Amino acid sequence: MNEIAALLALSGANFLSVFDSGQQNTLAYIFMRLHSQTNLVAEIFSGLWLFPFGILVIRSGFIPSILGYLLFLAALGYLASSLTFLLLPAYGPIVDKFASQLPLCELPIIFWLLIWGAKDQRAQAPEPAKR
Repeated sequence: MNEIAALLALSGANFLSVFDSGQQNTLAYIFMRLHSQTNLVAEIFSGLWLFPFGILVIRSGFIPSILGYLLFLAALGYLASSLTFLLLPAYGPIVDKFASQLPLCELPIIFWLLIWGAKDQRAQAPEPAKR
């Protein structure tokens, strides 16, 4: 929505005639900055959901548990990067050098689900009850 608002601010619509050209450019810039800030907030939630997903993977029993621990690392990467850019923007590029590598830890679970997770799992016959 913020990108659309930036385009609208630069569209030259009649209701924007109260703003001069510099003010319209500033308004568009504010909307673009707001867009990048909302992406950082969304990235926080992208990282947070990986924690319960990792717990489910570890407890599943049929997915290798190492993939769950890798999801924890990916979550830490998302959180470290986005929180640093939001709270301490001067340190953002420094933290991002390292934290931007951690979301790659999501790739193994993606490949595992694509390759082995989609195979037909045959249900085992229940064992007869002992008397």
